[in-house]
Amino acid sequence: MPRTAKKPTRKKLVQKLDTVFSRYVRMSNADHRGFCECVTCKKKFYWKNIQAGHFMSRKHYSTRWDEQNVFPQCVGCNVYKNGEQYKYSIFLGGDLSEEMHRKSNQIVKFSSLELEFLINKYTELVKALEKKYI
Repeated sequence: MPRTAKKPTRKKLVQKLDTVFSRYVRMSNADHRGFCECVTCKKKFYWKNIQAGHFMSRKHYSTRWDEQNVFPQCVGCNVYKNGEQYKYSIFLGGDLSEEMHRKSNQIVKFSSLELEFLINKYTELVKALEKKYI
């Protein structure tokens, strides 16, 4: 009797989407040489050496993979300075900051199918961006 492949768990899908989305955010915000600017301190880093910082925390699934909520941030600002949320809000502007705050309070549950769709979407976008650096 042939064995069927096990479906990935929700946790694994979320981890995979986090990884590919982070890669997309960093690569899509990089210049032609692959350098990104931290949105809060303005220092430049190669895209592999910077993080995808969230304005509203990743615990809010409604904004976790929202491209308007996530931009490159250095580890100093994102981790050691707790995201520098005030400076991040200045970068986003008042209207978008308020919109992200409102949206983060919405309760959202992504199905496995929706997570897989987003994984495929961002995987294809990353593949297109990889051609830029090869």
